[in-house]
Amino acid sequence: MSRKKKKQPIVIEKIKILDTAHKGKSIAKLDDRVIIIDNGVPGDICDISIYKKKRKYWQASIIKYHKYSDIRVDVKCEHFGVCGGCKWQNMNYQSQLKFKEREVINNLERIAKVKASGYKKILANKETYYYRNKLEFTFSNKRWLSKKEIESNNEIKDRNACGFHIPGMFNKVVDIKKCHLQKEPSNKIRLSIKKFALENKLSFFDINEHKGLIRNLLIRSSSKEDLMVLVQFYENQKDNINLLMQHIKKNFPEITSLLYTINQKANNTIYDQKLICFHGNDYIQEELDGLIFNIGAKSFFQTNSEQAKTLYRQTKILAKIKKTDIIYDLYTGTGTIAQYVAKDSKMVIGIDSVEEGIKLAKINAKQNKINNCKFHTGDMKEIFTNDFILKNGKPSVIIADPPRDGMHKKVIEQILKIKPKRIVYVSCNSATQARDIQLMNKYYETKVIQPIDMFPQTHHVENIVVLEKL
Repeated sequence: MSRKKKKQPIVIEKIKILDTAHKGKSIAKLDDRVIIIDNGVPGDICDISIYKKKRKYWQASIIKYHKYSDIRVDVKCEHFGVCGGCKWQNMNYQSQLKFKEREVINNLERIAKVKASGYKKILANKETYYYRNKLEFTFSNKRWLSKKEIESNNEIKDRNACGFHIPGMFNKVVDIKKCHLQKEPSNKIRLSIKKFALENKLSFFDINEHKGLIRNLLIRSSSKEDLMVLVQFYENQKDNINLLMQHIKKNFPEITSLLYTINQKANNTIYDQKLICFHGNDYIQEELDGLIFNIGAKSFFQTNSEQAKTLYRQTKILAKIKKTDIIYDLYTGTGTIAQYVAKDSKMVIGIDSVEEGIKLAKINAKQNKINNCKFHTGDMKEIFTNDFILKNGKPSVIIADPPRDGMHKKVIEQILKIKPKRIVYVSCNSATQARDIQLMNKYYETKVIQPIDMFPQTHHVENIVVLEKL
Protein backbone atom coordinates (compact mmCIF):
# COMPACT_ATOMS: atom_id res chain seq x y z
CA MET A 1 0.00 0.00 0.00
CA SER A 2 1.58 3.29 -1.12
CA ARG A 3 1.76 6.22 1.25
CA LYS A 4 0.27 9.52 0.24
CA LYS A 5 3.00 12.02 -0.52
CA LYS A 6 3.01 15.04 1.74
CA LYS A 7 2.34 18.20 -0.23
CA GLN A 8 5.35 20.47 -0.45
CA PRO A 9 4.69 24.07 0.63
CA ILE A 10 4.60 26.74 -2.06
CA VAL A 11 7.71 28.92 -1.85
CA ILE A 12 7.77 32.35 -3.51
CA GLU A 13 11.19 33.92 -3.95
CA LYS A 14 12.27 37.55 -3.74
CA ILE A 15 8.86 39.06 -3.12
CA LYS A 16 8.62 42.62 -1.80
CA ILE A 17 6.49 43.44 1.21
CA LEU A 18 4.35 46.42 0.26
CA ASP A 19 2.30 47.44 3.25
CA THR A 20 1.04 46.69 6.74
CA ALA A 21 -2.06 44.55 7.24
CA HIS A 22 -4.68 43.74 9.87
CA LYS A 23 -3.50 42.73 13.37
CA GLY A 24 0.11 43.79 12.87
CA LYS A 25 0.83 41.61 9.84
CA SER A 26 2.14 42.72 6.43
CA ILE A 27 1.08 42.45 2.79
CA ALA A 28 2.68 41.37 -0.46
CA LYS A 29 1.06 40.71 -3.85
CA LEU A 30 1.65 38.06 -6.48
CA ASP A 31 -0.18 39.25 -9.60
CA ASP A 32 -3.65 39.97 -8.13
CA ARG A 33 -3.22 37.57 -5.22
CA VAL A 34 -2.98 39.21 -1.77
CA ILE A 35 -0.54 37.47 0.59
CA ILE A 36 -0.65 38.16 4.34
CA ILE A 37 2.80 37.69 5.89
CA ASP A 38 3.91 37.23 9.51
CA ASN A 39 6.63 39.50 10.97
CA GLY A 40 7.40 41.35 7.76
CA VAL A 41 8.13 45.07 7.41
CA PRO A 42 7.15 47.13 4.35
CA GLY A 43 10.23 47.31 2.15
CA ASP A 44 11.60 43.85 3.02
CA ILE A 45 12.50 41.65 0.04
CA CYS A 46 12.29 38.00 1.05
CA ASP A 47 11.39 34.40 0.24
CA ILE A 48 8.12 33.25 1.75
CA SER A 49 6.43 29.92 2.38
CA ILE A 50 2.64 29.70 1.97
CA TYR A 51 1.05 27.86 4.89
CA LYS A 52 -2.64 28.59 4.32
CA LYS A 53 -4.75 29.28 1.24
CA LYS A 54 -8.05 31.13 1.52
CA ARG A 55 -10.35 32.29 -1.23
CA LYS A 56 -9.52 35.97 -0.87
CA TYR A 57 -5.89 35.72 0.27
CA TRP A 58 -2.98 33.44 1.19
CA GLN A 59 -1.02 33.40 4.44
CA ALA A 60 2.75 33.03 4.56
CA SER A 61 5.84 33.10 6.74
CA ILE A 62 9.27 34.47 5.83
CA ILE A 63 11.99 31.85 5.30
CA LYS A 64 14.81 34.04 3.94
CA TYR A 65 15.62 37.75 3.64
CA HIS A 66 17.34 39.18 0.55
CA LYS A 67 17.09 42.84 1.60
CA TYR A 68 15.95 44.38 4.85
CA SER A 69 13.59 47.35 4.82
CA ASP A 70 15.05 50.77 5.59
CA ILE A 71 12.49 51.15 8.39
CA ARG A 72 13.32 47.79 10.01
CA VAL A 73 15.05 47.87 13.42
CA ASP A 74 16.51 45.25 15.74
CA VAL A 75 13.96 43.81 18.16
CA LYS A 76 14.46 44.11 21.91
CA CYS A 77 12.42 41.10 23.05
CA GLU A 78 13.64 37.49 22.77
CA HIS A 79 10.03 36.33 22.41
CA PHE A 80 9.31 38.42 19.30
CA GLY A 81 7.68 36.43 16.54
CA VAL A 82 6.17 33.88 18.91
CA CYS A 83 4.45 36.03 21.52
CA GLY A 84 1.78 38.05 19.72
CA GLY A 85 2.07 41.15 21.91
CA CYS A 86 4.44 43.54 20.10
CA LYS A 87 4.16 42.73 16.41
CA TRP A 88 5.62 46.04 15.23
CA GLN A 89 8.72 45.90 17.41
CA ASN A 90 10.78 45.30 14.23
CA MET A 91 9.74 48.69 12.77
CA ASN A 92 11.07 52.12 13.78
CA TYR A 93 8.69 54.21 15.88
CA GLN A 94 8.13 57.03 13.37
CA SER A 95 6.98 54.47 10.80
CA GLN A 96 4.67 52.86 13.36
CA LEU A 97 3.03 56.27 13.84
CA LYS A 98 2.68 56.80 10.09
CA PHE A 99 0.91 53.46 9.56
CA LYS A 100 -1.39 54.06 12.55
CA GLU A 101 -2.36 57.48 11.19
CA ARG A 102 -3.12 56.00 7.81
CA GLU A 103 -5.23 53.18 9.27
CA VAL A 104 -7.42 55.68 11.14
CA ILE A 105 -7.94 57.82 8.03
CA ASN A 106 -8.59 54.78 5.79
CA ASN A 107 -11.21 53.37 8.15
CA LEU A 108 -13.05 56.66 8.48
CA GLU A 109 -13.01 57.35 4.75
CA ARG A 110 -13.78 53.79 3.63
CA ILE A 111 -16.27 52.68 6.32
CA ALA A 112 -17.71 55.91 7.71
CA LYS A 113 -17.65 57.63 4.29
CA VAL A 114 -16.31 60.85 5.80
CA LYS A 115 -13.49 63.04 4.55
CA ALA A 116 -10.52 63.46 6.86
CA SER A 117 -10.56 67.26 6.52
CA GLY A 118 -10.50 67.76 10.29
CA TYR A 119 -7.54 65.43 10.75
CA LYS A 120 -4.95 66.30 13.41
CA LYS A 121 -1.46 64.78 13.54
CA ILE A 122 -1.11 61.70 15.75
CA LEU A 123 0.17 62.39 19.27
CA ALA A 124 3.19 60.18 19.97
CA ASN A 125 3.95 58.39 23.21
CA LYS A 126 7.08 59.59 25.04
CA GLU A 127 8.03 56.09 26.17
CA THR A 128 8.07 53.29 23.62
CA TYR A 129 8.70 50.54 26.19
CA TYR A 130 7.64 49.97 29.82
CA TYR A 131 4.55 52.13 29.41
CA ARG A 132 1.80 49.71 30.50
CA ASN A 133 0.26 49.80 33.98
CA LYS A 134 -1.47 46.43 33.62
CA LEU A 135 -0.51 42.99 32.34
CA GLU A 136 -2.17 39.59 32.63
CA PHE A 137 -0.28 36.32 32.44
CA THR A 138 -1.55 32.75 32.07
CA PHE A 139 -0.24 29.70 33.91
CA SER A 140 -0.35 26.52 31.85
CA ASN A 141 1.00 22.98 31.89
CA LYS A 142 1.03 23.09 28.07
CA ARG A 143 4.03 25.28 27.29
CA TRP A 144 4.54 26.26 23.66
CA LEU A 145 7.46 24.25 22.28
CA SER A 146 9.91 25.84 19.87
CA LYS A 147 10.59 24.30 16.47
CA LYS A 148 14.05 23.31 17.71
CA GLU A 149 12.56 21.47 20.72
CA ILE A 150 10.05 19.60 18.56
CA GLU A 151 12.62 18.60 15.95
CA SER A 152 15.03 17.33 18.61
CA ASN A 153 12.72 14.33 19.28
CA ASN A 154 13.80 14.52 22.93
CA GLU A 155 11.24 14.02 25.65
CA ILE A 156 10.28 17.44 27.00
CA LYS A 157 9.58 17.13 30.71
CA ASP A 158 9.41 20.83 31.55
CA ARG A 159 6.04 21.89 30.10
CA ASN A 160 4.92 24.42 32.73
CA ALA A 161 4.71 28.05 31.65
CA CYS A 162 3.68 31.49 32.84
CA GLY A 163 3.25 33.94 30.03
CA PHE A 164 1.04 34.87 27.07
CA HIS A 165 -1.15 32.78 24.79
CA ILE A 166 0.13 32.06 21.30
CA PRO A 167 -2.03 34.09 18.87
CA GLY A 168 -4.97 31.99 17.73
CA MET A 169 -4.13 29.09 20.08
CA PHE A 170 -6.17 29.08 23.28
CA ASN A 171 -4.31 26.15 24.88
CA LYS A 172 -0.66 27.03 24.20
CA VAL A 173 1.28 29.56 26.30
CA VAL A 174 4.68 31.13 25.65
CA ASP A 175 6.84 30.98 28.77
CA ILE A 176 7.94 34.61 29.12
CA LYS A 177 11.44 35.28 30.47
CA LYS A 178 11.25 39.07 30.25
CA CYS A 179 8.48 41.37 29.07
CA HIS A 180 9.42 44.94 28.08
CA LEU A 181 5.97 46.45 28.47
CA GLN A 182 5.62 46.91 32.25
CA LYS A 183 8.21 48.28 34.67
CA GLU A 184 9.71 46.21 37.44
CA PRO A 185 8.92 44.52 39.70
CA SER A 186 6.50 43.01 37.15
CA ASN A 187 8.97 40.48 35.72
CA LYS A 188 10.43 39.72 39.16
CA ILE A 189 6.99 38.97 40.62
CA ARG A 190 5.98 36.67 37.76
CA LEU A 191 9.26 34.74 37.77
CA SER A 192 9.29 34.45 41.57
CA ILE A 193 5.76 33.00 41.61
CA LYS A 194 6.62 30.52 38.87
CA LYS A 195 9.85 29.42 40.61
CA PHE A 196 8.11 29.01 43.97
CA ALA A 197 5.28 27.02 42.38
CA LEU A 198 7.71 24.64 40.70
CA GLU A 199 9.80 24.17 43.84
CA ASN A 200 6.68 23.41 45.89
CA LYS A 201 5.06 21.24 43.20
CA LEU A 202 2.02 23.50 42.85
CA SER A 203 0.12 22.44 39.73
CA PHE A 204 -0.27 24.73 36.71
CA PHE A 205 -3.68 24.98 35.04
CA ASP A 206 -4.60 22.48 32.34
CA ILE A 207 -6.89 24.40 30.00
CA ASN A 208 -8.07 21.27 28.16
CA GLU A 209 -8.84 19.12 31.20
CA HIS A 210 -9.85 22.04 33.48
CA LYS A 211 -7.73 21.05 36.43
CA GLY A 212 -4.75 22.41 38.33
CA LEU A 213 -4.17 25.10 40.94
CA ILE A 214 -2.65 28.30 39.50
CA ARG A 215 -4.52 29.80 36.56
CA ASN A 216 -3.84 33.48 35.96
CA LEU A 217 -1.83 36.46 37.25
CA LEU A 218 -2.74 40.15 37.01
CA ILE A 219 -0.19 42.85 37.87
CA ARG A 220 -1.35 46.45 38.01
CA SER A 221 0.79 49.48 38.90
CA SER A 222 0.32 53.23 39.21
CA SER A 223 2.35 56.44 39.08
CA LYS A 224 1.70 56.80 42.84
CA GLU A 225 3.86 53.70 43.37
CA ASP A 226 0.85 51.54 44.24
CA LEU A 227 1.04 47.93 43.12
CA MET A 228 -1.74 45.35 42.76
CA VAL A 229 -1.27 41.61 42.31
CA LEU A 230 -4.24 39.29 41.72
CA VAL A 231 -3.75 35.52 41.48
CA GLN A 232 -6.48 33.36 39.98
CA PHE A 233 -6.70 29.79 41.24
CA TYR A 234 -8.81 27.02 39.77
CA GLU A 235 -8.80 24.34 42.45
CA ASN A 236 -9.63 25.39 46.02
CA GLN A 237 -6.50 24.00 47.70
CA LYS A 238 -6.58 26.21 50.79
CA ASP A 239 -3.17 25.29 52.20
CA ASN A 240 -1.36 25.70 48.89
CA ILE A 241 -3.16 28.97 48.15
CA ASN A 242 -2.10 30.33 51.54
CA LEU A 243 1.45 29.08 50.97
CA LEU A 244 1.80 30.93 47.66
CA MET A 245 0.09 34.12 48.84
CA GLN A 246 2.35 34.26 51.93
CA HIS A 247 5.38 33.88 49.64
CA ILE A 248 4.26 36.85 47.51
CA LYS A 249 3.50 39.00 50.56
CA LYS A 250 6.85 38.24 52.19
CA ASN A 251 9.04 38.73 49.12
CA PHE A 252 7.32 41.79 47.66
CA PRO A 253 6.46 44.19 50.51
CA GLU A 254 5.91 46.96 47.93
CA ILE A 255 2.60 45.32 46.94
CA THR A 256 -0.20 47.51 48.31
CA SER A 257 -3.09 45.35 47.09
CA LEU A 258 -2.71 41.57 47.16
CA LEU A 259 -5.79 39.66 46.01
CA TYR A 260 -6.85 36.23 44.88
CA THR A 261 -9.92 34.50 43.51
CA ILE A 262 -10.99 30.92 42.90
CA ASN A 263 -12.36 30.87 39.37
CA GLN A 264 -13.83 27.55 38.17
CA LYS A 265 -15.55 28.90 35.06
CA ALA A 266 -14.63 27.93 31.52
CA ASN A 267 -12.98 31.34 30.99
CA ASN A 268 -10.74 33.49 33.19
CA THR A 269 -12.81 36.69 33.27
CA ILE A 270 -13.24 37.96 36.82
CA TYR A 271 -16.20 40.35 36.56
CA ASP A 272 -18.58 37.83 38.15
CA GLN A 273 -16.04 36.40 40.61
CA LYS A 274 -15.61 37.05 44.33
CA LEU A 275 -12.22 38.64 44.97
CA ILE A 276 -10.52 38.03 48.31
CA CYS A 277 -8.16 40.69 49.69
CA PHE A 278 -5.23 38.80 51.22
CA HIS A 279 -3.20 41.87 52.18
CA GLY A 280 -3.49 45.67 51.91
CA ASN A 281 -6.32 47.45 50.10
CA ASP A 282 -8.64 46.02 47.46
CA TYR A 283 -7.72 48.90 45.14
CA ILE A 284 -4.77 51.02 44.03
CA GLN A 285 -4.73 54.76 43.36
CA GLU A 286 -3.74 56.71 40.27
CA GLU A 287 -3.26 60.47 40.01
CA LEU A 288 -4.06 62.32 36.79
CA ASP A 289 -3.71 66.11 36.69
CA GLY A 290 -4.57 66.50 40.38
CA LEU A 291 -7.48 64.05 40.34
CA ILE A 292 -7.17 60.84 42.39
CA PHE A 293 -8.78 57.64 41.11
CA ASN A 294 -9.26 54.41 43.04
CA ILE A 295 -8.86 51.45 40.67
CA GLY A 296 -10.06 47.93 41.49
CA ALA A 297 -9.09 44.67 39.85
CA LYS A 298 -12.36 44.64 37.87
CA SER A 299 -12.22 48.32 36.91
CA PHE A 300 -11.56 49.56 33.40
CA PHE A 301 -8.74 52.09 33.37
CA GLN A 302 -6.49 53.11 30.50
CA THR A 303 -3.45 50.81 30.47
CA ASN A 304 -1.06 53.69 29.72
CA SER A 305 -1.32 56.16 32.63
CA GLU A 306 0.93 58.87 31.21
CA GLN A 307 -0.72 58.94 27.79
CA ALA A 308 -4.15 58.73 29.44
CA LYS A 309 -3.53 62.32 30.55
CA THR A 310 -3.05 63.31 26.91
CA LEU A 311 -6.21 61.44 25.92
CA TYR A 312 -8.37 63.04 28.61
CA ARG A 313 -6.96 66.52 28.09
CA GLN A 314 -7.70 66.28 24.37
CA THR A 315 -11.20 64.92 25.03
CA LYS A 316 -11.92 67.85 27.32
CA ILE A 317 -10.58 70.44 24.85
CA LEU A 318 -12.42 68.96 21.88
CA ALA A 319 -15.73 68.67 23.76
CA LYS A 320 -15.89 72.51 24.03
CA ILE A 321 -17.94 72.29 27.21
CA LYS A 322 -19.85 75.25 28.66
CA LYS A 323 -21.04 75.78 32.23
CA THR A 324 -24.63 75.28 31.07
CA ASP A 325 -23.98 71.87 29.48
CA ILE A 326 -25.30 68.53 30.71
CA ILE A 327 -22.77 65.87 29.70
CA TYR A 328 -23.40 62.13 29.34
CA ASP A 329 -20.27 60.01 29.72
CA LEU A 330 -21.19 56.65 28.21
CA TYR A 331 -19.02 53.65 29.22
CA THR A 332 -17.58 55.76 32.04
CA GLY A 333 -15.49 53.02 33.73
CA THR A 334 -14.28 54.49 37.03
CA GLY A 335 -15.52 57.94 36.03
CA THR A 336 -12.21 59.33 34.78
CA ILE A 337 -13.44 61.35 31.79
CA ALA A 338 -16.58 62.39 33.68
CA GLN A 339 -14.51 63.94 36.46
CA TYR A 340 -12.05 65.52 34.03
CA VAL A 341 -14.86 67.56 32.45
CA ALA A 342 -17.08 68.07 35.53
CA LYS A 343 -15.82 71.46 36.70
CA ASP A 344 -16.50 73.01 33.28
CA SER A 345 -20.09 71.71 33.01
CA LYS A 346 -23.43 71.94 34.77
CA MET A 347 -23.84 68.17 35.33
CA VAL A 348 -22.17 64.94 34.19
CA ILE A 349 -24.05 61.63 34.02
CA GLY A 350 -21.82 58.55 33.85
CA ILE A 351 -23.09 55.09 32.83
CA ASP A 352 -21.28 51.74 32.84
CA SER A 353 -22.19 48.07 33.11
CA VAL A 354 -19.49 47.11 35.64
CA GLU A 355 -20.89 47.64 39.13
CA GLU A 356 -17.51 47.74 40.84
CA GLY A 357 -16.34 50.46 38.46
CA ILE A 358 -19.40 52.62 39.22
CA LYS A 359 -18.93 52.15 42.97
CA LEU A 360 -15.36 53.39 42.61
CA ALA A 361 -16.51 56.25 40.34
CA LYS A 362 -18.73 57.49 43.18
CA ILE A 363 -15.89 57.16 45.69
CA ASN A 364 -13.53 58.93 43.30
CA ALA A 365 -15.92 61.84 42.81
CA LYS A 366 -16.32 62.21 46.57
CA GLN A 367 -12.59 62.21 47.30
CA ASN A 368 -12.02 64.65 44.42
CA LYS A 369 -14.78 66.90 45.91
CA ILE A 370 -16.81 66.81 42.71
CA ASN A 371 -20.51 67.30 43.39
CA ASN A 372 -21.97 67.51 39.88
CA CYS A 373 -21.38 63.91 38.76
CA LYS A 374 -23.98 61.14 38.98
CA PHE A 375 -23.15 57.53 38.12
CA HIS A 376 -25.46 54.69 37.09
CA THR A 377 -24.89 50.95 36.59
CA GLY A 378 -26.53 49.01 33.78
CA ASP A 379 -26.31 47.52 30.31
CA MET A 380 -25.99 50.60 28.09
CA LYS A 381 -28.64 49.54 25.56
CA GLU A 382 -31.12 48.85 28.39
CA ILE A 383 -30.49 51.78 30.75
CA PHE A 384 -30.03 54.57 28.16
CA THR A 385 -33.75 55.10 27.53
CA ASN A 386 -36.27 57.94 27.18
CA ASP A 387 -37.25 57.55 30.85
CA PHE A 388 -33.61 57.75 31.93
CA ILE A 389 -33.14 60.96 29.94
CA LEU A 390 -36.34 62.47 31.39
CA LYS A 391 -35.06 61.80 34.91
CA ASN A 392 -31.47 62.96 34.35
CA GLY A 393 -31.85 65.71 31.76
CA LYS A 394 -31.20 65.88 28.04
CA PRO A 395 -27.46 66.00 27.25
CA SER A 396 -26.03 68.75 25.09
CA VAL A 397 -22.74 66.83 24.75
CA ILE A 398 -22.20 63.05 24.75
CA ILE A 399 -18.78 61.55 25.37
CA ALA A 400 -18.54 57.84 24.55
CA ASP A 401 -15.57 55.53 25.13
CA PRO A 402 -16.97 52.04 24.36
CA PRO A 403 -15.14 48.69 24.27
CA ARG A 404 -13.42 47.51 21.06
CA ASP A 405 -16.73 46.20 19.67
CA GLY A 406 -18.13 49.72 19.58
CA MET A 407 -21.63 50.89 20.48
CA HIS A 408 -24.77 48.80 20.22
CA LYS A 409 -27.21 49.92 17.51
CA LYS A 410 -29.85 50.67 20.17
CA VAL A 411 -27.45 53.10 21.83
CA ILE A 412 -26.80 54.87 18.52
CA GLU A 413 -30.53 55.01 17.81
CA GLN A 414 -31.11 56.66 21.19
CA ILE A 415 -28.33 59.19 20.57
CA LEU A 416 -29.97 60.08 17.26
CA LYS A 417 -33.33 60.52 18.99
CA ILE A 418 -32.01 63.10 21.45
CA LYS A 419 -29.52 64.69 19.00
CA PRO A 420 -26.96 66.35 21.31
CA LYS A 421 -25.13 69.27 19.73
CA ARG A 422 -21.79 67.45 19.95
CA ILE A 423 -20.56 63.86 20.27
CA VAL A 424 -16.98 63.09 21.28
CA TYR A 425 -16.33 59.46 20.36
CA VAL A 426 -13.19 57.91 21.89
CA SER A 427 -12.20 54.48 20.59
CA CYS A 428 -9.34 51.95 20.56
CA ASN A 429 -10.77 50.44 17.35
CA SER A 430 -11.16 52.90 14.49
CA ALA A 431 -12.96 50.28 12.35
CA THR A 432 -15.92 49.84 14.73
CA GLN A 433 -15.78 53.56 15.48
CA ALA A 434 -16.12 54.28 11.75
CA ARG A 435 -18.99 51.77 11.47
CA ASP A 436 -20.90 53.61 14.22
CA ILE A 437 -20.15 57.06 12.78
CA GLN A 438 -21.50 55.96 9.40
CA LEU A 439 -24.88 55.41 11.08
CA MET A 440 -24.85 59.02 12.31
CA ASN A 441 -23.71 60.74 9.11
CA LYS A 442 -27.20 61.88 8.18
CA TYR A 443 -27.42 64.11 11.25
CA TYR A 444 -23.78 64.79 12.18
CA GLU A 445 -20.66 66.15 10.52
CA THR A 446 -17.22 64.83 11.43
CA LYS A 447 -15.28 67.90 12.54
CA VAL A 448 -12.12 66.56 14.20
CA ILE A 449 -10.10 63.33 13.99
CA GLN A 450 -7.36 63.07 16.62
CA PRO A 451 -5.37 59.82 16.83
CA ILE A 452 -3.28 59.21 19.97
CA ASP A 453 -0.66 56.49 20.26
CA MET A 454 -1.06 54.70 23.57
CA PHE A 455 0.37 51.34 22.48
CA PRO A 456 3.88 51.61 20.96
CA GLN A 457 5.30 48.46 19.30
CA THR A 458 1.75 47.35 18.42
CA HIS A 459 -0.69 48.16 15.61
CA HIS A 460 -3.29 49.46 18.10
CA VAL A 461 -4.16 53.15 18.19
CA GLU A 462 -6.60 55.28 20.19
CA ASN A 463 -8.69 57.79 18.27
CA ILE A 464 -10.96 60.72 19.13
CA VAL A 465 -13.62 61.84 16.66
CA VAL A 466 -15.75 64.95 17.20
CA LEU A 467 -19.20 64.97 15.58
CA GLU A 468 -21.29 68.14 15.44
CA LYS A 469 -24.98 68.31 14.67
CA LEU A 470 -25.83 69.50 11.17
